[in-house]
Amino acid sequence: MDTIKKRIILTPFNILYKISPSLELKLLFRIKQGYRLNLKNPKTFNEKIQWIKLYDKNPLMPKCVDKYTVRDYLKSKGCGEILNELLWEGFNPEDIPFDSLPDKFVIKVTHGSTFNIICTDKSKLNKEEAVKKCNKWLKEKFIPCYGEWFYGIEKPRIIVEKFIESKNGLKDYKVFCFGGEPKYIGVYSERETGKTKQELYDTNWKEIDEKTGLFENQNNKTPKPKVLKKLLKYATILSNDFVFARLDFFIEDDKIYFGEITFTSGAGFDRFSSKKFEIEMGNELILPDKEEQSC
Repeated sequence: MDTIKKRIILTPFNILYKISPSLELKLLFRIKQGYRLNLKNPKTFNEKIQWIKLYDKNPLMPKCVDKYTVRDYLKSKGCGEILNELLWEGFNPEDIPFDSLPDKFVIKVTHGSTFNIICTDKSKLNKEEAVKKCNKWLKEKFIPCYGEWFYGIEKPRIIVEKFIESKNGLKDYKVFCFGGEPKYIGVYSERETGKTKQELYDTNWKEIDEKTGLFENQNNKTPKPKVLKKLLKYATILSNDFVFARLDFFIEDDKIYFGEITFTSGAGFDRFSSKKFEIEMGNELILPDKEEQSC
C-alpha cells in the first residue's frame, strides 16, 4: 500500500488518537491482531508493547530512536567503538559534499527506518534525485495513530555513513532485551528482495522454531557468530535503561556495527507464529507500575 493511500485510510484513527489514545489503540489492535487489547492486565508481548506506548515516557527514548543523537548515547555508555563511521551530517541535503565522499556510502534521514539511499557507485548516483528524496523524507512524520510518540521529537537531519562491505549479504542481528537482559536473537536476511527471512535463536544460539512476525524460513542457517559474547554484552549495556529494547546490529568479518534501537518492535502489531510464543515473550516483559513511569 502506498504512503498516501495509507494515510487517507488511517485519518479517522489519527483523529481518534488525539481524543483518546487508549481507545484508538484498542480499536486498531483489534483490527490488526484479531483479539481484544487488555491494557489493565496485558499478557502477550504485543499487548505490553501497546502499554509501553501509552505509559512509558522514558526521556531517553526520543534521543535513542534518532540515528544521529543515539550516537551520543552509545558514547556515554562506552560503546562508541561499534558506531559506523560518520562521513557527514546536516539539516540541508543540498549541503551534502558529494564530491568529497568516497565511491560507496549510505545516506540516511535520521527519523525513519526506511529513509535510506545506498550508493555503491558514486559515478552512477543521481545527486539531484537523492537531494529530492531527502527533502521529501525530512518532511515525513510518523503516523500518530500508531502511538510511537518518541519518533520525530529530535529535529530530523541527514547523515552520511560509511558503506559496510559484505561478502555474503549483510544480515541484521536483532537482540530482544527485557529489563536489560538479552533473551532472543533474530537474524534477518534477504530484506532487499521484499521477502525477509528470519531465524530465531536463544542466547546460546539454540534455534527456536517460532517467528516474531510473518517472515519466511531461511534454509541456510546462520552459524553462531564468533563475537556472540561481545554482541550480547553490548546489547545488555545499551538496553539497561529501558523496560524493553530491541538492539539491532550488523556483523561483518567478526566486527560488530550498531544499527539502531527500537522500543516498540513491529509497533506491537506483528503477527507471531503462535499465540503460545507471543505469551512466552510477553512473560519476559515485566512492566512497572504506571505511577513509577510518571515520576
